[in-house]
Amino acid sequence: MIRVLHVLGKMNMAGIETFIMNIYRNLDRNKVQFDFFVHSKTPGDYDDEIKALGGYIFYITPRGKSLRQNKKDLDDFFKNNPEYQIVHQHVSSLSYIKPLQMAKKNGVKTRIIHAHSTRAENKMHHILHKINSISIHKTATHYFTCSDIAGKWLYGKSQVPMNKVMHINNAIDISKFVFNNNIRQKVRQEYQLTNKFVIGHVGRFDSAKNHDFVVDIFHEVHKKNKNSILMLVGKGNLRNMIMQKVEGLGLSNSVRFIEGSLEVYSLMQAMDVFLFPSIFEGLGIVLVEAQAAGLKCIVSNNVPTKIKMTQNIEFVALEDSAKFWADQVLKYDNGYTRENMTQCIKDAGFDIYQECRNLQDFYLNQLGN
Repeated sequence: MIRVLHVLGKMNMAGIETFIMNIYRNLDRNKVQFDFFVHSKTPGDYDDEIKALGGYIFYITPRGKSLRQNKKDLDDFFKNNPEYQIVHQHVSSLSYIKPLQMAKKNGVKTRIIHAHSTRAENKMHHILHKINSISIHKTATHYFTCSDIAGKWLYGKSQVPMNKVMHINNAIDISKFVFNNNIRQKVRQEYQLTNKFVIGHVGRFDSAKNHDFVVDIFHEVHKKNKNSILMLVGKGNLRNMIMQKVEGLGLSNSVRFIEGSLEVYSLMQAMDVFLFPSIFEGLGIVLVEAQAAGLKCIVSNNVPTKIKMTQNIEFVALEDSAKFWADQVLKYDNGYTRENMTQCIKDAGFDIYQECRNLQDFYLNQLGN
């Protein structure tokens, strides 16, 4: 058995982390096991499941707390744990590649960098991204991306040839999301949604997800349909600010804040329309899930077009008004047939079982197993 070390911030319920867990659950763990480097001592949503599956979670000092200690933690780990010969770092930008640098210094054979977004979080990260672009072709041995646009963002200014970039689809367990009316009625009863028109959004509360605009759109929807409900699923730093905005608009009784759930597939059954006006996305795994659930999806045109694997995706420009977006949502307030989209998702390459086999074979081939 080989152990693969994944590097990311924290194993909370978000897009990158959910993708990793989808792969992890379906691995042959007698052959490949996952362990995790994280930058937070507070427990993540997936920590208990990781441990139950046989994985280890290692804490490293965040660079924001101490760059020197961060580097030392990484160097000490790789010196003391030479059994790790595959490191897989998941990133939004190249602003932080120290784990791969320390892995290289200590002789780790396979060092993977994996693109999951299309821009840096802030100006400083963008500067660091440009600097590290100069050397990433020497630091990493393999280059992954979730989409063309994410790959061009991460590697486009580097010396990494684009034909060397490997696409890894953010695949899902499709069967969990196929529409089930019994689950729909149960969830709608639990959340007091019976006979309501439910607009849903799933995503962490940060600026990229554009919750501020989600609420503006819903405000316009609610003016025309008082029976409408907005369901916001997720955690994040901006959650309280959005709650205050909802209260200020007098919409508190019509918005459900759900702090995060490992059963997003059940919540999607209860929704009628999925709203996703992101400012930027590497891909948007929740849109794969929403399509698998047969939901009509009103989506920002800043989301990569690769995400359109069914006719349920409708792209709308962020420059358009909240009222215009609301009108697109309201086209479906009289209901529609939730079709089984399993074959469409499979044909697009987003079946977890196939993608898991591909990635597992890649890992095994690196060490000749």
